[in-house]
Amino acid sequence: MRFNRFIWMMCLGFMILFPLQNVLAEPIEIQWWHAQRGPREDTLNKIVDAYNKSQTQYKVVAFHKGSYDETMNAGIAAYRAKKQPHILQVYEVGTQTMMLSGAIYPVYDLMKDTGHKIDWSTYLQPVLSYYVSSKGQLQSLPFNSSTPIMYYNKELFKKAGIENPPRTWDEMGEYTSRLVAAGSKYGMTVAWQTWVMIENYSAIHDLPLSTKANGFDGLNTELTINNPMVVNHMNRLKTWMDDKRFVYLEREYKGPEAAFISGECAILMDSISAIGALKKNVKFEWGAAPLPVEASMKNPQNSIIGGASLWVLKGHPKKEYQGVADFLAFMATEDMQILWHKETGYFPITLKSYEKLKAQGYYKEEPLQEVGILQMTRKLPTANSRGIRLGSFSQIRDVMNEELEMLWQGKKTAKEALDEAVKRSNDLLRQFEKRSKE
Repeated sequence: MRFNRFIWMMCLGFMILFPLQNVLAEPIEIQWWHAQRGPREDTLNKIVDAYNKSQTQYKVVAFHKGSYDETMNAGIAAYRAKKQPHILQVYEVGTQTMMLSGAIYPVYDLMKDTGHKIDWSTYLQPVLSYYVSSKGQLQSLPFNSSTPIMYYNKELFKKAGIENPPRTWDEMGEYTSRLVAAGSKYGMTVAWQTWVMIENYSAIHDLPLSTKANGFDGLNTELTINNPMVVNHMNRLKTWMDDKRFVYLEREYKGPEAAFISGECAILMDSISAIGALKKNVKFEWGAAPLPVEASMKNPQNSIIGGASLWVLKGHPKKEYQGVADFLAFMATEDMQILWHKETGYFPITLKSYEKLKAQGYYKEEPLQEVGILQMTRKLPTANSRGIRLGSFSQIRDVMNEELEMLWQGKKTAKEALDEAVKRSNDLLRQFEKRSKE
């Protein structure tokens, strides 16, 4: 009896010292809003589940909030209402807007403040450099990073007597002519035309997209896409439309991918993230290669990235940011980066992950998965190939698309379309500057 009373008193003392709610405390919830869907969202949820099972103090909850635009707008609105998530996925064109928003907790500072010692030099620099400040400090963590490459139908190539994919734009003109003559409905098409044919064309040829290092050196920028090389390139594509060597199908990717998958179009220029869909749906032998360059460009620059990164928003209790930092660090581990790369086609963002895959012989079995990595890392980025840091860039892309469509419809020349794109885009940049100073 005395023993039972002793045990009861001990339990009572324990409950006083350590309240039941502390013993059975719920994990701290970390909210992540994102724009991934389909198989990519499935893989994202695998990463979240793996982290939640790896510890008990925090629980990451991922919410799909719609398209890239919808997700960013939802995050901004939530921040204004003081109901923001901890982590917000924002596509690369929103980088300047996020940096100047006053709403972010820079990842560099977050990791430092929470005791994470990270050697940022071990990350893929062409990816990392897109999201760093003028002081070289990382503002957001790269997540789904991609770059465009060229896909080609080996069976149609063989039918036209062509062995290898075109390396130059001169070869592209010759090969697409032969492909159409041999029965292909169209020679080539492109998804995300401004990203591939203007932004990456400029970067690869070390041409500025705008002044002030593509916006990295300040707000007072002006577009320079109406330079002779880009004008000539657009004029060439318009000429090729007349004999079906080139076809424009839509601004995004569904139409171009469908034309390639059906065998109607022999060459597709699209993101590396298309690899998964092509593997699933293409019924013929196909390959992938770097984007072509002008014959005069003997040592082409790196291509630039697309995709999105993860921004940490201010306004949460300090203790919750430890969980945010731990989760971001977990996502950057080799196993998680390898899982993400294998299942989605997006880049692994750390050199260790990439080297481990090479050591395992992964790229010998899946060589297409490495084409984009090699293209993007073939040279150190210059001021022109580092990336693009322009305000209102989503609207600027819309302007470029509208003007290119006027060219494809024969309503404007290449020079007229690009001159007008520059004029309209510069107006948007001035408006953005004005808002950012208010």
